[in-house]
Amino acid sequence: MIEARGLTKRYGETTAVDDLSFAAEPGVVTGFLGPNGAGKSTTMRMILGLDRPTSGSVTVSGKRYHELRHPLRTVGALIDARWVHPNRSARSHLRWMAKSNDIPQRRVDEVLETVGLTSVANKKAGGFSLGMSQRLGIAGALLGDPEILMFDEPVNGLDPEGILWIRRFMHRLADEGRTVFVSSHLLSEMALTAQDLVVIGKGELIAQCSTADFVSRATEDAVKVRSPQLAEFRPVLADAGASVRGEDGAVLVSGLDSDAIGDLAARHQVVLHELSPQQGSLEQAFMQITGDSVEYASDFDDRAPATTELAGTAS
Repeated sequence: MIEARGLTKRYGETTAVDDLSFAAEPGVVTGFLGPNGAGKSTTMRMILGLDRPTSGSVTVSGKRYHELRHPLRTVGALIDARWVHPNRSARSHLRWMAKSNDIPQRRVDEVLETVGLTSVANKKAGGFSLGMSQRLGIAGALLGDPEILMFDEPVNGLDPEGILWIRRFMHRLADEGRTVFVSSHLLSEMALTAQDLVVIGKGELIAQCSTADFVSRATEDAVKVRSPQLAEFRPVLADAGASVRGEDGAVLVSGLDSDAIGDLAARHQVVLHELSPQQGSLEQAFMQITGDSVEYASDFDDRAPATTELAGTAS
């Protein structure tokens, strides 16, 4: 478990993290989200003892990082995939890490096989692609078989097969009862990976909840309805208290679920060609909730709508 209490970090007059409290629980993948400049990297560095908090505290398994005798056995982290001597081979890099934390050398080959780098284990890391460097960083995080794992942008540079692999792997780690804490800007991937979210903006906590709750709080669910009898069906839906948007054979209906809409259609003998629930995305929810916390805003402000719009229809 990772637990932050009143965590604050100031650099001169700049407050990077402001009275931040949250917990990342074992057994789930917790996504750590926020706009650029929100304080995510600073927070992760404080968790790992790389930055000292101005005030407050953060613990891993009930201890501050510097109190851990063999930290890699408790916390494994991928923060910078390029953090490796370019002239060292992947195997030599991991052997050095293992020796520093009294980890059996057999674990080196085990984690190399886990991340698919066995065939290049003796090649210099400086010649690795970004995707290969990411895999090596993940191997380093796994080396001590830790109960807590932290990943910062873990799918950068990975191909689609690699992205699917790391998603499934994180779920497996969480299913084993480990704490998995992941920061990423790829919101579509985080929607598939994270069960819980910690969202921050300008160094402050915005939300801590399940991914499903975060999306439902900020977006409006709707039902897509296609019918050759929409002209007759529209007033029926309106009389039932629904909001109807769209035209030309397809509309989005808010305020009624698909069961209620289907019952109304049957009662009024309306033919339906499609009746499909439409849910908001994590990206839409993130843009709506964090909009006031963007540190570096551009002039472009065409934000995603609260529900998925119908292609080619008016809103």
